[in-house]
Formats: sequence, structure tokens, C-alpha cells
Amino acid sequence: MSATHSTSAAAAAAIGLVALASAMGIGRFALTPILPLMQQDAGLSLTLAGWLATGNYAGYLVGALACIARMPFPARAIRWGLFSVGLTTLGMGLFDGLPLWLILRFLSGAASAFVLVGTSAWAMPILARHGREEWSGHVFSRVGIGIAFAGLLGLAAGIELWGSRSTWIALGLTATGLALVLWRPLAADRAAGATATAIAPGRQTLPRGAIVAAVCYAAFGFGYIIPATFLPALARGYIDNPVMFGLVWPVFGATAAFSTFASARLGRNLPPRQLWMGAKWVLAVGVLAPALDINVATLLLSAACVGGTFMIITMAGIKEALRLGGACAPLAVGVMTAAFAAGQILGPLVVSLLGRCAHAFALASGVAVAGLVAGNCVLMVFADEAKPA
Repeated sequence: MSATHSTSAAAAAAIGLVALASAMGIGRFALTPILPLMQQDAGLSLTLAGWLATGNYAGYLVGALACIARMPFPARAIRWGLFSVGLTTLGMGLFDGLPLWLILRFLSGAASAFVLVGTSAWAMPILARHGREEWSGHVFSRVGIGIAFAGLLGLAAGIELWGSRSTWIALGLTATGLALVLWRPLAADRAAGATATAIAPGRQTLPRGAIVAAVCYAAFGFGYIIPATFLPALARGYIDNPVMFGLVWPVFGATAAFSTFASARLGRNLPPRQLWMGAKWVLAVGVLAPALDINVATLLLSAACVGGTFMIITMAGIKEALRLGGACAPLAVGVMTAAFAAGQILGPLVVSLLGRCAHAFALASGVAVAGLVAGNCVLMVFADEAKPA
């Protein structure tokens, strides 16, 4: 019996949840809770922070495009991706200079994309084969737990006056340790690699419904990334107490973790597209709130609404891609991931370009809300194309 078929649903869920907690919670979002520390001890401006975030998201896009060009062996993508996340995160604390930081955040983003695509291609089919598809909520919940962990570490660093260097190193050691823990179980799963095949763009064509969904997924990427990048830094500018402004990111992560369990139950009765659309309306409220007025209430509301929906939409989007893609499901997941990455690159880039404007965050948030609303309208208009033939 092959390793893939002998892998239990519990083992697949456990490996997937640890992989995503590290890759997304640290590889993708570590900058957000550490940003206030870097502003304090490294003199990092909001504009430069936007470029660092853009570099990470550009790497995520390149990683997703690489998966489209040639789908890597899922288990191998997870192993090397996690190890790369650990090393690049460590590098942020060991080296100085914006150019090198840009390179490290770019590589970390690319590695995160490989882990996400690899985990989706490896874990979700195993769960479906064992009749445990609803366990995908457990897998994706650890993204929120990873975010919450990074946020709590940032909170502790702010209270105990740790430097950004020490915080980067602590997260890097954590990510490297998790990569080593998962290395052997994933290396043993040879069948997961053997079944992966290259995507041949000339021979596989996505249905139009999948392409439309990918465009709307790009709008989601642009919409959520502005608060997901700048909320703690924004809170620091308006709240003096480090305990209060440091709570924003742990709240974001905690609601993200809880939301995936709730969505797994809701997903039993709601099609992925309906779950996606409903969550996007809540997300729009969270993006808009601090743009209208910045205070403790609106910042926490934004953290709860954005944190509580972005993983629901991510899960629903991947399920929709798998459904719409049919025989081209791996290609559909790769295209959706690339579209998402392209959308989220624009968020911090827009903030950086508006950096000298007094209302840069509010203006960028307004554009993001408009994109979220437009994306939902498109999903409603093209609903018939999403129905099976």
C-alpha cells in the first residue's frame, strides 16, 4: 500500500496544520507584529515597511506562478518551503540593511506559496478520501494560531522591550524547529511526490467560471492585506499603551483560528461560493472601520472582522477552485493563489505610493472596500457559470 493511501486523516491534518501555522503565521505575516518594533529600533518608516511587505507578497506571487508552471511534488514543496521560511526569518534578525531585508522577505513569500499549494494538494485529498473533508477547518485554523503566536511574541517583545532582532530570531528558530519536526514524516510519504505531475499550460484550459473566480480572489487579496499589514503599526501611532496596541494582532490571529472551525460547520450546509461572498461583506466592514475613525474600538473591530474572515475566504476559495477546475484542479489552485498574490501586492504598494498623504491609509482602505464590493457583485452575476454542467 502506498504511503499516501496509508496516511491517516489525523496525521494529514496534524502535518497540514503545523505546516500552515509556520508558513503563513511566520513566513507571511511575521512582519506585521514586528513592524512597531522595527519602527522604534531600526527607524523603519511606514513607506519602507510597505516596500518590505510588497517584497514578501511579490515572492508569494512568484512562488504561486512557479507552481502553475510546474506543480512540485506536494510533500517536497512543504518540506523545503518550511525550511526556507525558517532560514529567511532567522536572516531578518541576523543581518541589516533594507536591500537584504527585501530579498529575505521575497524568498520567505515564495517559500510560503509552495507550502500553501503543497499542503492543499497533499492534505485535502487525503481528508476527502477518508471522509473527513470538514477537518480542513482544523488544518487552516493553524494559520490563525500561527498569526496569534507571532502577535503574542510581538506583544511580549513590546512589553519587555525586546528588540526587533531578537523577535525575528525567536520566530526564525521556531519555524526552523517545526520544519525539522515535519521533515521525516513528509519524507516518508513518497507516493505524494510520485503522483504529482507537471502542469502543461498548452494542454489544460480552465473553465471561464474558474477564471472569473480567480479575478474576484485577487480583489479579496487586495482588500484584506491593507489592515493585515498595517493594523499594529496604525494602533501604535494612536495608542500609547503597548499592551493595548499589541493586542490587535493576537485578536486578529485568534479570530482567524476560531473562524475556521465555525466555517467548517457552516460549510456543510453552504456552498463554498456563498460562504465566500458572505464572509467578504464582513471583511469589507472590517477594512472600512478604521478608515472612518481610528480608536481602540474600530481597530479591534477591524482585527476581528478581517481576522475572522480572511481564512474562511481562503478555504472557500480553494474549495471552489478544486470544484471548478475539475481535471485541472491543481492548475486552478495555482491560478487562484497567483491571483490572490497579485492582489495583495497592490495593497502595501498603494499605501507606500500614498505615503506622503495625510490620509494614505484611509484612501487605500476606501479603494480596497470598493474592490471587495465589486468582487462580490461579479460573483453574483456569474453565479450560473459556477454551477456544474
